[in-house]
Amino acid sequence: MLRIWFAAALALGLMPAALVAAGHVRHPAPAPICSIFDLMRLCQGRSLWGQPSQPARGALIPTGRGVAVANPDAHQRGLVRLAAAFAVPPAVRLAHPAGCPARAFCGCGAAVRIFGWPVRELWLAARWLEFPRAAPGVGMVAVRRHHVFVLEQFLGGSTWLAYDANSGGHTTQLHARSIDGFVIVNPRAG
Repeated sequence: MLRIWFAAALALGLMPAALVAAGHVRHPAPAPICSIFDLMRLCQGRSLWGQPSQPARGALIPTGRGVAVANPDAHQRGLVRLAAAFAVPPAVRLAHPAGCPARAFCGCGAAVRIFGWPVRELWLAARWLEFPRAAPGVGMVAVRRHHVFVLEQFLGGSTWLAYDANSGGHTTQLHARSIDGFVIVNPRAG
């Protein structure tokens, strides 16, 4: 009998009323309120009801090297560029770490940032691997063979704002950096 009633309601265009009568209506969750800083974390791949979906046109998708645009429309490209500029901060060039050599100074620079002085035993990146492993977090150090940098702020995905001494061209930068392929250690625990 219930099947006949649903079939009749569907045929007459009363299906929403039939669902309400049967108690099968799901009230959607409120749509997320997103600021430009939440684009990479909160709103990516979400529909209005919080269910996973395909990325919306012009949505920013976090990648290992910044953000990519999904299905950009011509009229949205300017807005997407503006959002991308706020989502990943630009690189800031910093002064050379005090007391560090002119070349091969990533370990020394990380020691100055963490401990306040150039700890000679930590100038080699391999020495940082002796600290205990840790989860990524502010103040932790990302290490791989021949390079280290300090994690300053989480940006989304595997991307962090990093204090990166000797980040290329013998410069020290505060810039967005992926931690993929790096071991995370806690220098304050060892």
